[in-house]
Amino acid sequence: MAGPDEGHHRPLRETLSQLRLRELLNEVQDRVEQIVEGRDRLDGLVDAMLAVTSGLKLDATLTTIVHTAIELIDARYGALGVRGHGHELVEFIYEGIDADASRHIGKLPQGLGVLGALIDDPRPIRLDNICDHPASVGFPAHHPPMSTFLGVPIRIRDEVFGNLYLTEKNSGQPFSEDDEVLAQALAAAAGIAIDNARLYEQSQRRQAWIEATRDIATELLSGTEPAAVFQVIAEQARRLTESTIAVVAVPAEEDDEDSARELVVVEAASAEPLEIAAFAPIPVGAGIVGEAYARRAPVRTGHLDLAGAGGPAMVLPLRTTETVAGVVITQRSAGDAPFSEDDLSMAAAFTDQAALAWQLATTQRRMHELDVLTDRDRIARDLHDHVIQRLFAAGLALQGAVPRIRPADAQRRVEQCVDDLQEVISEIRTAIFDLHSGSAGSTRLRQRIDAALTQFATAGVRTSASYSGPLSVIEPTIADHAEAVAREAVSNAVRHGRATEISVSVRVDDNLTIEITDNGTGFNGPITESGLANLRMRAEECGGTLSFEESPGGGIVVVWQVPLP
Repeated sequence: MAGPDEGHHRPLRETLSQLRLRELLNEVQDRVEQIVEGRDRLDGLVDAMLAVTSGLKLDATLTTIVHTAIELIDARYGALGVRGHGHELVEFIYEGIDADASRHIGKLPQGLGVLGALIDDPRPIRLDNICDHPASVGFPAHHPPMSTFLGVPIRIRDEVFGNLYLTEKNSGQPFSEDDEVLAQALAAAAGIAIDNARLYEQSQRRQAWIEATRDIATELLSGTEPAAVFQVIAEQARRLTESTIAVVAVPAEEDDEDSARELVVVEAASAEPLEIAAFAPIPVGAGIVGEAYARRAPVRTGHLDLAGAGGPAMVLPLRTTETVAGVVITQRSAGDAPFSEDDLSMAAAFTDQAALAWQLATTQRRMHELDVLTDRDRIARDLHDHVIQRLFAAGLALQGAVPRIRPADAQRRVEQCVDDLQEVISEIRTAIFDLHSGSAGSTRLRQRIDAALTQFATAGVRTSASYSGPLSVIEPTIADHAEAVAREAVSNAVRHGRATEISVSVRVDDNLTIEITDNGTGFNGPITESGLANLRMRAEECGGTLSFEESPGGGIVVVWQVPLP
C-alpha cells in the first residue's frame, strides 16, 4: 500500500512532468519553426543569388543587388558604394530614401564615418546602434534616423569592389548573426555577378572601340581630308568615353611636329554648340596636356580646365613610331565619375590606331602626289620633245611657203595661221612651266581667273584669256590680288562700259602683268573711281602700278603690273 506522502506527491510529479513535456514540445516547435524559417531563408538566399546573377548590364546588376539584399535581410534601407581611390566612392546606389528626401539631403556619401571604417578594414560590421561606433560622424540634415547597421564588403577575386550597407530591420530588432551570414553569402554572389557584368560591358565597349577605329581608318585611307577625319575622331572619342566634350589639338601651323611649341584646337565635339575660338593655345611641356604630348604618353586626371569648364579628363597623344600628330582630350562634367584605367587603355589604343591610319593615309597621299608629278614631268617632256617641235616645224614650213603664195588674201591667211601656231606654242610652253613646277597654287590661279571670266561669259559677252610665262613663281598673296583684279576689271567693263568682248592677258617675266582689254564705251562712258582706286590700291600694296588708256578699237585697256620677288 502506498503511504499518505506518496499519494500527496503523485499529482505534483504529474504536474511537473506535464510542464516538462510542454517545454519540450515548445522547444521542438521552436526548433521546427527555426528549421522552417532557416529553410525559407535559404530558399530566399538561393532566389536572391539567382536574381543578382541573371543580368549582364552593370548598372542594372548593382540596383538589383541592393533591392535583393533589402528583401532578403528584411531591412528598410539599403545601399551599395563602389570604391574609387582611397576613401572615394565613385558610385552610390541606394533604395529606401525617396527622391524628395534625397534632394534635401544633398551630396551623396563621400566614404566618411562608419562607411569609411568599412573601406579601411573590409570586414563585416554589425551594429545595434550606428551612433555608438567610434568612427561615427552623425547624419546630414534631413537624413532619416537610422540605428541598426549591417555592412559587408563585396569582393571580386582579391579586389574589394565596394560595400553593401543595410540599416533598420523592419521588425525593429537588431541585425542577427544569421543576417550577417546571409549578407556575406549574397555579397559573394554579387561579386561574381558584378565581375560577369563588367567583363560583358568591357567586351561590348572594346567592340565599339574596334568599330570606331575601323571607321576612322576607312575614312582616312579612302582619301578624306585629315581635317574632316579629326572631327570624326573627336565625335567618336566623346561618345565612347561618355564625355561632355572631346577636342583634337595639333601643333600650330608655323611649328614642326618634332619641335612644336604650342598646340591649337582644330576640332571639338560637344553636346552643346562650342566655338573653336574658345580654346586657348596649349604650351607644349607645360601642364598635363603639354606634358602628355611631349612625353608621348596618355594620362588621366581628376580635374582639367578646358574652355572655362573643369572636370575629369584624359589626354591621348595621336602617336606613331615616327612622330606625334597631336592629342585628343576628353572631358566629363564636374562631379561625374572619373575615368578608369580601362577607359584610358581602350581610348589610348583607339588614338594609336587612328594615328597609324593617319600616317598611312599621309604616306599614301604623298605617293599619289609623287605619281602625279612624275606624270606631269612625262607629259611636259612629251610636249616639249614632240608636240612643240612638230608645231614649230609646221610653222617654219608655212613661213617658207608665204613668199610663193600669190593671192594676197591667201598669203594673209597663211600668215595668220603662223601667228596662231606661235601663240599655241607659247601656251604649251606656259603649260610645261606649270607641269614642271608641281605647284597647285599656280594651277589654281589659272583656274581661278578662268572661273572668274566664265561668270561673265553670258550670251551677250565673249571672254578670252591667254597666259605666258611660269605662273608657278607667283606667290599666293600676289595670286589672290591677281584674281581679284581680273574679276573687278572685267566686272567694271561689263557693268559700266557695256562691253561685249573682253580679253585678259596674263604675262609672267620679271613682273606679273595683267592686261584687260574691252570693246566698251571707253572714256565716253562713266568711269567708276572706286573700282579703279581698288585696283590701284592692290597694285601699290605689291609695289606695282596701275595704268589705263583708250583702246584703238574703242573701249579701255587696263594694265595692272607688279614686280615679282
